[in-house]
Formats: sequence, C-alpha cells, structure tokens
Amino acid sequence: MTDLSRRTLVKTSLTGLALAGLATGTAAPAPAAIPLVRKRLTLPTGIATGDVTTDSAVLWSRASGPGRLSARLQAVDSAGEILRGRYGFSRTIQGPLATEASDFTAKIHVKGLPAGTRFALELNFEDENGLGEAVKGTFTTAPDSSGNGGPEEAHLGGRPSSYSQSFVWTGDTAGQGWGINEEIGGMRGYKAMHATRPDFFIHSGDTIYADGPIAATVTEKDGQVWRNIVTEEVSKVAETLAEYRGRHRYNSLDANMRAMFAEVPVIAQWDDHETHNNWYPGQILDDARYTERNVNVLAARGRQAWQENMPIADSAALWRPGTFDAGQYQPARIYRKISRGPQLDVFCLDMRTFKSPNTDGKEPYATNILGQEQVDWLIKEVRQSKATWKVIAADLPLGIIVPDGPVNQESLSNRDNGAPLGRELEIAGVLSAFKRDGVKNTVWLTADVHYCAAHHYSPERASFTDFDPFWEFVAGPINAGSFGPNAMDGTFGPEVVFSKAGRFPGESPRDGENQYFGHVDLAADGTFTASLRNANGAVLFSKTLTPER
Repeated sequence: MTDLSRRTLVKTSLTGLALAGLATGTAAPAPAAIPLVRKRLTLPTGIATGDVTTDSAVLWSRASGPGRLSARLQAVDSAGEILRGRYGFSRTIQGPLATEASDFTAKIHVKGLPAGTRFALELNFEDENGLGEAVKGTFTTAPDSSGNGGPEEAHLGGRPSSYSQSFVWTGDTAGQGWGINEEIGGMRGYKAMHATRPDFFIHSGDTIYADGPIAATVTEKDGQVWRNIVTEEVSKVAETLAEYRGRHRYNSLDANMRAMFAEVPVIAQWDDHETHNNWYPGQILDDARYTERNVNVLAARGRQAWQENMPIADSAALWRPGTFDAGQYQPARIYRKISRGPQLDVFCLDMRTFKSPNTDGKEPYATNILGQEQVDWLIKEVRQSKATWKVIAADLPLGIIVPDGPVNQESLSNRDNGAPLGRELEIAGVLSAFKRDGVKNTVWLTADVHYCAAHHYSPERASFTDFDPFWEFVAGPINAGSFGPNAMDGTFGPEVVFSKAGRFPGESPRDGENQYFGHVDLAADGTFTASLRNANGAVLFSKTLTPER
C-alpha cells in the first residue's frame, strides 16, 4: 500500500470502532475481524495489440505500479461466444514485470496462434495483492495460405471470406496545440476509423507532438474557443524522459483512442514529432524553447518513450533499460515486415533514424532517407514476398515537396523535376530494383503533410524512367492542424489524381471535415480498394486496383 500503511489503517479502524462502541454501549469486534483494504493495480492507459500476423501478436499495457503482466486469450466466434472443441483455443500467459524503468509498461509477444482466428483478450497486472483490474479487448489473426486456421471459417471469426481483410491508416495525433476537446467528442477521427471495423491500423508517424505544447484554451480563427484537456507534461516542449512519456499518456486519455486500440491492432511508425519537428541525427537545434538542444540526446529519450508505448514486435527493436546509455541516440532497427497472409505483406519503413541532414537535396551523389542497410532489406524482402499486394508504409511522402525553411528539404523531393539527386537517388535505386526483379502490386501509403491525396507515378511523365507505375495514397491528420496541398516534384512522374486539404493552414479539427484517414478493403479476389475519408466517416475518394498476376 502506497498511500496509507497497513499499521495506520488498522489503528484508524480500531479507533473508529471503539468510539462507535462507546456511543452505542456495545463492544467493538475483535481486531482479527477487521479486513485489510488492498490496493489493486489498474490499467490507466488501457490496452493495445500490435504487429498481428497470421500466427503472432504483441500484447501491451501499462500498470499503475510495479506488477507482472498477465494475458488470457480465447478463440471466439463472430458474436463473441467462446469456441469449444476442435476450434477452441485458450491460453493464459504470464508476461514480464512492469517496473519504473519502463514507466510500468510491459509487452507479451505471443507466437503459435491459429490463423484467421478472432480472440477475446483480457489483460491485467499482478502484484503481492493479487490480480488487479482486468481490461478486455479483441483482435483477429491474419488468414494463412489455406484461408484461415481451420476448414470451417464460419467458426473462426465469421468473416465473409477467408482471404478478405481491411485496414486503416493515418498520422499526426494531437498536433499544433489541438489536443483532446471533450466538448466535440474528443479525437473523433479515431471513432470514425474504429467504426469501419478494420482488421488493423497503421499509424504512419507523428504519434505524438513532443514539440507542441497544449494549452487549456485556444481561440480559433472564427473566434470559437477550443478547450483542451491538459496535463503538466503537455504544458511545454518535451525534453526529459518523463515529459516524453507524458505525451504518450496524454493521448491515451482520449476514450476514442483507447476503445479503438483495445480492438484494432496497431502497426506503429515514428517520424519527427516524436522528438522535434524535421529533426535528423546529429542536429543541434536552434529553438529557444529548449534547454537541451542536442537532438541526439532528445531523440534517445523520445525513442525510449515511443518504444515503451508502442506494441512493436521486431526483436531487434525491443530495447531493454539501459539501451540508451548516457542519453545518446543509438539507432535500433524498427523497420519490419508484417505478414498478413497470402494477399498482403506490410513493409513498415523507418525514414527518420538513418536520415541525412536536411539540405537543398541536390547533391550529385546519394544521401540517406532509409540508409543502405534498410534499402538492401527492403529490396530483398519485397522481391521474396509471395503476397499478392506489397504495401510499403512510409512515414514521409515520395513526390510531395516538404520544405524545411526557405531552401532545405525535409523529405526526399528537392523542387527539381530533373534526374534524381541526393535522397532521390536512394529511392530511385529501390524503384529500379523492383522493376528489375519483376515485383508487381506495390502500393505506398503515407501521412505527414496534413492533407489527403492520391498520386499515380508513371515513367512516361518522369525524368527518371527505370521503374514500373505505382500508386501512393496520403492521409492525415487525424487530430491536428490542417495544411496543404503542397507542390509536387516531377522526378518520378506523379499525377495528382485527387487531393483535399483544409480551408487554411493550421485549421482546427473542430468539424472533422479537414481531418483524414485512409481505408483499404482487400477482397477475396485480390482487388485492392483504397478510399480517403474524413473524420466524420465520409468517403471523399476511392480507387480500386486490380492485381497484376
């Protein structure tokens, strides 16, 4: 017990009972009959699952104090009823200890799960007082090559087809001072995504805005007053590990996000605002709000807080306390492939960790947006993929010009429509390798620019022509200021088929019309329908792609 010692509690109880006995003329009960009040652990930030494949999942939560994470999984049908007999599956798993070193977060990477199966999930933490609060959720593993985990798919989740699945993606949560406004229903974009009943969710970066303080009130351009929930950690830019952790805890105060994460597995990416706007390794910040301006130090703290709070599975990325010794930024691998069955592989990129400094991007030699090791990994894994569709989840767009000041560039485009230069050379090599290896059906998904768009890239419009045509779909923000649309760089021949932005830069998310997410419906026959939607759930654009065989 942390707030009151047991001895004090017993003394207080005895005194109260004795006084009651004097008042009524009855004897107080014996001390042995007095029960001790035990404080059970709670899950103050909810639960989440992540990186769910055909046979594995990461289970995540955060405790109110030290304790061991425990999980119970049971296979259920479409109505949530527990399956018995040959289709039954039940497992209770003891996970790691949650301690102060991890901000009381803990993860369990469960393997050996049946494919195509819906699970009821229950997570809690245990300490010397026993099991604490239990929070329930659900998730569904991806189908395998046979269609699911058993011959009768109706018993395993009740999906209309064994291969069909859907997912959503977006980015940019709680940015530009627009936090959780309960007067408008909180972060409603998460409710709209949840309502589509997706099988998983790709958060394409800017999961927090560590560099954007959130005030209790903000006066909007039209005079309306936006009212935020606020905490101490969001009152200033994040610099300490505690402040970065507090940013993640802040977002989890939103009921819409908690409800979605309990039922929709997350594939999380990180970008710049998890640390600082437009940062790159080795940068020294020119920002008067900061007392610590070495971005490597800040990135180490931001990365630790991000990895503590995201249900990521890649073993090379699962840090342990002490990984970031002396506060120095030490890159760890978080790019990874998530296998979602015979129809879909998701390649989750990291376009921040190995990034070269932001320049005008016109170097006659290749500079980094991915780094050579990640480039080699991406080419190899996409070439070897047997999935019909290869979704490349990128935290920065390919053809959109994203300035960092009057000259420098934040993404890979460089305002030059000619042959690839600088970072463009790295992506040109990737696209060329895909063509050389005969890779079909690649789709790039991204966020970052705070508007939504559909781009078609084709060599007949491009300066660089050694690649096959492909689509890029852009979505976001989900709860941040709106911006755009931006100018395009013509090196890879993009055509803006559709774009939609807010009415003015920094517009609030109040009416939901300028907040965007993407939705993909992957049908049993392999057709890939991507739609762009606003935070009210309205479909703004849709494109159906037929796979090349």
